[in-house]
Amino acid sequence: MYYYSSKKIQKIKKKKQYKKKYINTYGWIKSTRYSKTGILFIDINDGSSIEPTQIIVKKKILKKNKIKKKKINNGCSIIITGLIKTNLTKNINEIHAKKIKIIGKIKNANKYPISPKYHRTEYLRNISHLRARTKLISSISRIRNTLIYYLHNFFQKKNFYWIPTPIITPLDTEGNSQMFQIKQNKKKFFNNTAYLTVSGQLNLETYACSLSKVYNLGPVFRAENSNTKKHLAEFWMLETEIVLTNIKKIIKLIKKMLSFCCKKILKNNINDLLFLIKYNKKDHISSLNEIINKKIITIDYTEVIKILKKKEKKFKEKIVWGIDISTELEKYLTKKYFKSSIIIINHPEKIKPFYMKINKDTKTVSSLDVILKNIGEIIGGSEREYNLNKLNQNILKKKINKKKYWWYLDLRKYGTIPHSGFGLGIERLLMYITNINNIRDIIPFPRYPNYLNF
Repeated sequence: MYYYSSKKIQKIKKKKQYKKKYINTYGWIKSTRYSKTGILFIDINDGSSIEPTQIIVKKKILKKNKIKKKKINNGCSIIITGLIKTNLTKNINEIHAKKIKIIGKIKNANKYPISPKYHRTEYLRNISHLRARTKLISSISRIRNTLIYYLHNFFQKKNFYWIPTPIITPLDTEGNSQMFQIKQNKKKFFNNTAYLTVSGQLNLETYACSLSKVYNLGPVFRAENSNTKKHLAEFWMLETEIVLTNIKKIIKLIKKMLSFCCKKILKNNINDLLFLIKYNKKDHISSLNEIINKKIITIDYTEVIKILKKKEKKFKEKIVWGIDISTELEKYLTKKYFKSSIIIINHPEKIKPFYMKINKDTKTVSSLDVILKNIGEIIGGSEREYNLNKLNQNILKKKINKKKYWWYLDLRKYGTIPHSGFGLGIERLLMYITNINNIRDIIPFPRYPNYLNF
């Protein structure tokens, strides 16, 4: 058996060049069945495709390879050498086995937790170490891989530099976040109190003010005790910072980025998307096309409040200028009023972080929030305040400890320059793309309040 020269199932199934050739392949058994004549049909998958490949094993091959029926169970890993032939009925390739070897046996077939039947996502979360063997989680994983690859591709083609910002930090980017504190034997390991970062933005800005266009893609952490379907304690975020740009240009870049990635997913993961449509019993390709065609409406926060005020009786909260746009209000705006995803700009200064640039009206900041239908906010961004005096005023107004941000203030002392940026929540975007309504099923190993099992 050749462990490192095996062919991917995704390629075997379709390519004509493999017909009538002996090849080596491997996979995990998804299902088995025997014909009346004793021929064994095995469906295997190696994770490269939504659909398994069929292996046909004649009775004499089973006997020759000393394979016992009771040892061929769902979940086994096997290696096969066989001849590829085309199944004329299904018009796909299948493998007629010549050699078969069990690599990983199932110790107790009755207790193997992944069966061919439907499993609830709540059940699968409790077996996160095995759930990638299901069609649902493997599809999400392949789509996630495509998204991450093409996000990097998008920014590299536009001459951005990737900067790995720190995960361990002494300060809070937002100024008022709940953060996980790091402790070592009750003593400080560092010279400062250490936390897990909520954002790499401030560090990223330092490199933007030297390299001009930068981005980061990595994990961030929030210690909020939130048990909603769109919150995690650990998730992934893409962040960008660009000099000599403004909100209009940032919005244009965001639309191009989202469109580019959605196009690539439609092209490379169409079978996964078709499975998810069947799984969700809802065709959400139109949602992807909305992003691809850049049909996202931009509207000023003040105009949003006017719209909501007219329908105030519909909502639980009072509609006044200065409120944060809640999930209930986001749903009304995107699903009922605009019937489209939206970008809200120019938010009240008092509900946004200290680093955002204040507009000429002194009441609002040059900000943006991208709100997608059925999901909510996935991107937040702004022009950054680059004037030292104004930034000092913002810090004082927000009652933030200025001493902790000395190095951030230095950027405004030494060659300050206008710059803007945004942060994209990867898992929330994936919720939109896959039409999966719980963020805990999007990330491989979810972390949320009272749950840290893997």
